[in-house]
This record gives sequence, C-alpha cells and structure tokens, in this order.
Amino acid sequence: MHGYGPMPQQPTTSRPSPATLTTVRVILVALTVLSCGLLGWAPMLRLAIVTRRPRDWFLLVVVVALNIGLFAFIMATPDDPDQMSDAAALFMMLWILGLLAGVITYYLYAEIRHYNTLGTPAPYGAPLHPATPLPYQQQHAAPHQQHQQPRQHQPQPQQHQQPNPYTAPTPPPTPKPAPQRLDQVRAELDELSDYLRKEKKDSRDGEGR
Repeated sequence: MHGYGPMPQQPTTSRPSPATLTTVRVILVALTVLSCGLLGWAPMLRLAIVTRRPRDWFLLVVVVALNIGLFAFIMATPDDPDQMSDAAALFMMLWILGLLAGVITYYLYAEIRHYNTLGTPAPYGAPLHPATPLPYQQQHAAPHQQHQQPRQHQPQPQQHQQPNPYTAPTPPPTPKPAPQRLDQVRAELDELSDYLRKEKKDSRDGEGR
C-alpha cells in the first residue's frame, strides 16, 4: 500500500519524430548491406540500447560472434578466386545472405514494434506528463470542507451574561420634576392661600356687624 501523498511519476520514454526514425533505419541498413554483414552489429546495438531487453542484448552478442567468424573465414580464404572451392564460396555466400536477412529483418521488426507500443508522439504544445493526482487526504477533505462552509455563515445565538452577585446593583436615576409642573403646583398653592385669606376676611366682617 502507498502512503498518503502524491504518487511518484514514472519516467516516460520520448519518441523521436518519424522522419528521424526513418533516417536512422536507412543509414543502419545501408551500412549492413554495403559491409556484406560485417557491420550487422551496429543496428543490433542500437536496438538493444532502445529496447533494453535481455533478448536483444543476447542477439547482439550472437551477431558479433557471427561477424567475427565471417571476418575470420574471409581472411582464411585465398585471395585468388580461382583457388577457392565452390563449396567454400557457396558457404560464404549463404553466411553473408543469412546474416543480412536475419539482422535487417529482426532489427526493423523489433524497432517498429517497440515504438508502436509507445504510441504516437504528443503534438506541439501538449503536456508531456499527465497531471499530478491530488493526494488522498486532499481528495477526501475537499468535499468535507464544502459541506462545512455553509455552517460557518449561520449566526450564533447570543449568550446572556449572568449578573455578578458580588457587585452592588446601581440604583436607577431619580427623575427630576419638570420646571413647568413645579410652577403649576406653586400657582395652585398661591390661589388656595388667597382663597383662604379671603374667606377669613369675610367671616370677620360678618361677626363685626
């Protein structure tokens, strides 16, 4: 099991353009044919480097051994063609043709198949690597955060503060009487005192008569 975090990206093998591949194949095949198979190890070496398969490396060693054997056989034959037997000439011809046919056929088949498995080259401007996947925690935390966002906007109920029993309550302010009310009461008292004085005066005048 993989731990949390981004997955490690595997290195991708870039594919050359078709024109480059065709040019390289033509050059290697021409060298093999013009050298009568003595340079047949060159395309096999390229194939082994490109595919990196053990079978191709093994075939490279086989082709190198055949090239060394062919070179030794040619050096052992007499320089005068008239002195070479028909069997030796036929054997050398079959060796060269078999080496050419085997190397060229297998090289072209294996390399074309290898690059076909890689797919077509990416167009210009397209990203070479796929987007990095989000870590496991981020993928599961994103929906959870979306569900929690509406809850943050809900108003919280107001908390009532409990009165402190150790503090004395402040007395309510006494309302001051309005000045107009005092004037009105004073005027009524003056009228009442004048009325009482007048009554006393009238009662005295009645007794004197």
